[in-house]
Amino acid sequence: MRVRRRLASLALVVTAFLTVTAGCAATPAPETPTALDFVQVPGDAETLAEASELVAEGGTIEIGAGVWTEQLLVSTPDVTVRGADRNATIIDGEGLRPYGVVGIADGVRIENLTVTGATFYGVLVTGLHDEAGPAAHGAGAYEPFDPDAFPPLQRFAIQGVTAHNNGLYGIYAFNAQHGVISDSYASGSADSGFYVGQCETCNILVEGNVAERNAVGFENANASGLTVVGNRFSDNRVGMTFLSNYVEAFSPQRDNEVAGNLVSDNVSADSPSQADGGFGIGIGVSGGVDDLFINNRVTGNPRAGVLISNTEDLATIGLTLQLTQFANNGVDVANVSAERAPATGTCIDEAFTALPAALLEAATACSEGEDPAATTADLPQVEAPQGVSFLKVAAPVDQPQFSSAAGMLPDEIVMPDITTYPVPSADLFADRIGTR
Repeated sequence: MRVRRRLASLALVVTAFLTVTAGCAATPAPETPTALDFVQVPGDAETLAEASELVAEGGTIEIGAGVWTEQLLVSTPDVTVRGADRNATIIDGEGLRPYGVVGIADGVRIENLTVTGATFYGVLVTGLHDEAGPAAHGAGAYEPFDPDAFPPLQRFAIQGVTAHNNGLYGIYAFNAQHGVISDSYASGSADSGFYVGQCETCNILVEGNVAERNAVGFENANASGLTVVGNRFSDNRVGMTFLSNYVEAFSPQRDNEVAGNLVSDNVSADSPSQADGGFGIGIGVSGGVDDLFINNRVTGNPRAGVLISNTEDLATIGLTLQLTQFANNGVDVANVSAERAPATGTCIDEAFTALPAALLEAATACSEGEDPAATTADLPQVEAPQGVSFLKVAAPVDQPQFSSAAGMLPDEIVMPDITTYPVPSADLFADRIGTR
């Protein structure tokens, strides 16, 4: 009887084991979600991160109206990220998260939404990233990088995006080529509203944008081959800067074309402080080579309309200003380059006030020699107001909706003829400026 009981018990154990293992064998492995060409948030995905994982190559993520307190990393090629409503689709970093939207894959398009409250950058496209995520100037990647290890991102578009109250940069292209930044708006950036940096033969078009109440409206650092046309960079601390430096790769920047821009009244008190103390300057060129400015309106900048300088031993060479409309600047054009890196070959074809006065004769003669120089102490002295926290700069008025341009992004941007951009009126994009 004892043996029978043991055999019965063993039979029960074996039966239970077989039942369990049979149940386990019958349970199917989790299926990988099918990638979708069109992902709606909410709906197909409840979060931006889920949408990024779900979207197929060449697909679209449409983000509905609402405040999305997260961030979005796009690592799938040829994806479009689009807001259902530019002013009501808001990605909010809450002053806690480093970025709003980052594209690290070729062919990314970001449009018709608002990004705010990021501690580093509202929107970034970059080829500089690794398993730890994206990196760019301002987020730990200050050392020059190996271009072979980090090839530039190819083909991008940032269009109809509002970026306000972001810690460093509003809209940022870094180590990227063949792209467009257009019809967008930036304010409240503690570094610059729009920034293009570290690219050679960039083939990037910056057109139809508005920057106000930033430390700098638009900044170029070691980026060559840009076309910057028809923008409004007014009511910042500094309107535009074109810089070369040794901190980043690809110095010096060169061969940029800048036409039809309004650069005015850069005396904003409702803005973060500019890191180098800049204030009241329209356009700064430091260490640039063969940059061309034509048909720009540069007015109301109390320190200088155009300020020429050097970065260490990187000199400004071959700067050309054509048909610029100067008015009401502290001085229209000033050269404060140091003796170790004197500016040479500045060429200006219109009437302007100059510092030093001898610069007027040399520049209108397009002399190939060293340009006469003054010092920063000789500039009109303007006291910069105390800066405002990037989170406390007044929010902008609603911006116009952006209609998507369908189709794949081109391998190369066909640049417009810059001579077709006239000197803009003083009220360019006046309907897009101001605060709520």
